Amino acid sequence: MSKIEVDAIVPQSGTTLTVGESGDTITIPSGATFDASNATTTLPSTVVTTTGSQTLTNKTIDVSQLSGTVATSNLGTGTADATTFLRGDQTYASATPAADSITTTQLAYNPNSFRNIIINGDMSIAQRGTSTSSITGNGYHTIDRFQTILTTLGTWTQSQDTDVPSGQGFVKSLKMACTTADASPAAGDMLLVTQVFEGQNLQYLKKGTASAQSLTASFWVKSNKTGTYIGELYDVDNSRSISKSFTINSADTWEQKTITYAGDTTGAFDNDNAGSLYFSFFLGAGSNRTSGTLQTSWGTFTEANRAVGQVNLADSTSNYINITGVQLEAGTTASDFEFLPVDVNFHRCARYYRYSDVIIPSAGTQGVLSISPVYPPMRAAPSMNWWHPTRTAANEKFVYLLSNAARTQLSSGNVFFTTANRWGNWYNTGYANWSGTTADKNDGIYTLLEADAEL
Repeated sequence: MSKIEVDAIVPQSGTTLTVGESGDTITIPSGATFDASNATTTLPSTVVTTTGSQTLTNKTIDVSQLSGTVATSNLGTGTADATTFLRGDQTYASATPAADSITTTQLAYNPNSFRNIIINGDMSIAQRGTSTSSITGNGYHTIDRFQTILTTLGTWTQSQDTDVPSGQGFVKSLKMACTTADASPAAGDMLLVTQVFEGQNLQYLKKGTASAQSLTASFWVKSNKTGTYIGELYDVDNSRSISKSFTINSADTWEQKTITYAGDTTGAFDNDNAGSLYFSFFLGAGSNRTSGTLQTSWGTFTEANRAVGQVNLADSTSNYINITGVQLEAGTTASDFEFLPVDVNFHRCARYYRYSDVIIPSAGTQGVLSISPVYPPMRAAPSMNWWHPTRTAANEKFVYLLSNAARTQLSSGNVFFTTANRWGNWYNTGYANWSGTTADKNDGIYTLLEADAEL
């Protein structure tokens, strides 16, 4: 084989340089580069590369002439032609999507406002207080809209904590700390942190139809107790549920978790202001709720299938869990947490619970009527309690006399009438147990009213 070594072969100006004849094979050796950046080059209908690295620089290739499979790592950037591009899986697609061809379900980011079904998922509102100890039963204790469901599984302190995942925008979390352990739960024992949603706020999920939406939960969690935990959806209206597990992998470390629940084509939510759906975190459960098979698809509510595999957070007084950034949204992808302005978040919480100071001058010797408009309206007519104004003692049914700050008990003789958007209160200062003097009664009263319309 002859070999000619030259630096360049240059044709006469305006002419075409031909290399080889029909039927010849021209080989570009392994490691060589064919640079067509400064010339117009016509390649034959078939270009064959052999083992090694052959590079065509700045050359447009008719993709219809290529055969075989190109490794993704060898693909460059740019477009295959004016209207298509080559995907990493060696398929082609339009470079310009057709109008309305992209839906929100195809996006990693969900642009819908108020997409988070959870209220106060950043744990920033705590109207009842920032810490409650000696918890042994059900109730709303600190963080608005998050209820504790507890049946004889230890004693707990719940607090609004400042321990949060770094760099995520959160400033508060809900903390459950065990203060009296129960290492051997009875069959009926359980501990959950849950939120309940009105059916009229869930109609867009299209539950009970062939188009039922999936739901995706995302949240941040930290605990010293690693292992399996359960997140449950419970449809009260149709007595159906679905449970999915998640794992806390590293002790004392903030971890973000995502759970996706399929849409349920059976049983529509009631379209009213009553509770239709619970979203719950199990923290412990006895055999009544762990002895079956975890119900990972929608089905008839079965106690034994609710929390199979759940760890027992109550087995040591060293145990705790912090939760924040809780989001539940339609679709199969978790979007970034939806932060709301504090006034918007507060008003959403106040639909279910709020309290108000009441100051009434010149109460009079017979009584006084107080009528207060309520905005935004509450979910329903609330139950009412009146408190020691400093909130140092719960539901004492005391008012303060403005003249001398002496507290006076109203065990009876006080009437409430309420609607979702109006409160009315009659303080019977003429009642026998009103201990103040006539001067006190004429001077006025001060108390704190609590309104509760929780689900």
